[in-house]
Amino acid sequence: MSDLSTSQLRRLDLTLLLVFLGLVRHRKAADVATELGLTQSAISQAVKRLRDIFGDELFLRRPHGMEPTAIALALEEPVRRAVEALRTALGAARAFDAATATGLVRVAALDAEQAVLIPPLAARLRELAPGLTLSVLPLGRNAAMDALSEGRADLALGFVWDAPESIVADKLYDEAFLVAGRPEALPNAPRLDLDSYCAADHVLISPGGDLRGVVDDQLDTIGRTRRVILGLPAFLPALAAAAASGALVTLPARIAQGFSKGFGLVTATPPIEVRRFPVSVFWHLRNDADPRTLWLRKVVAQVSGT
Repeated sequence: MSDLSTSQLRRLDLTLLLVFLGLVRHRKAADVATELGLTQSAISQAVKRLRDIFGDELFLRRPHGMEPTAIALALEEPVRRAVEALRTALGAARAFDAATATGLVRVAALDAEQAVLIPPLAARLRELAPGLTLSVLPLGRNAAMDALSEGRADLALGFVWDAPESIVADKLYDEAFLVAGRPEALPNAPRLDLDSYCAADHVLISPGGDLRGVVDDQLDTIGRTRRVILGLPAFLPALAAAAASGALVTLPARIAQGFSKGFGLVTATPPIEVRRFPVSVFWHLRNDADPRTLWLRKVVAQVSGT
């Protein structure tokens, strides 16, 4: 592909560039159409124009979607920089109007934040910005940071100990832990002694499938152990399992307080000190001054209680 002539550049418009970036990111025309509020026919026409301008197929149809060519992949970063520069310039010149805004808000979050923060966030967006659609990506930690860096997510929720320099964060709250179990398993709730805790069966929440967590590390330091009978990757199934089995489950306090009663469970304070962890909202540095991102961050902070 040779350098574009002035006449070729004149045929480009911002919609074409957004379609191009959307296809590189999503690989599916239907997803790009939804994101940009266009018809699939408009996406097809845009692809035809892009191919003509750049003299390359750019995207090859495959069973799983649209596969970018080498030229498309080489164009992605410079096109993204150009679009972000224009977005920043326009954003600085005008405020974000939530009441009239349209489009897709993509938030990366795992199940704890999905359960605690996403429902009130969705309700608040429906009230203040009815034209926005919220989409949640089940990503955490490194995967969530990658999604922010690659433009696949607008915000991420959760905790990351060592975020990249290009990622910015605001702490929403510090999360503690509670123990949940059936009333007969926790007869003295909210009190729970160490011997009773260690003698009980336990359900462990472990996205990676491990059967050991921070509680076991803490018990090791005082020469105690517990018996884990089940490992599950998500918190709500773990509460259901505790209700069915009579085992105890140690989990973040906001999850325990919000959902234990619905499973017929009571809660107690852990008999050992379990390290708290910060829950934050993350965004990419390129969006630090973007009015839309600023507004979304403010709403997230409001629904989190900070």
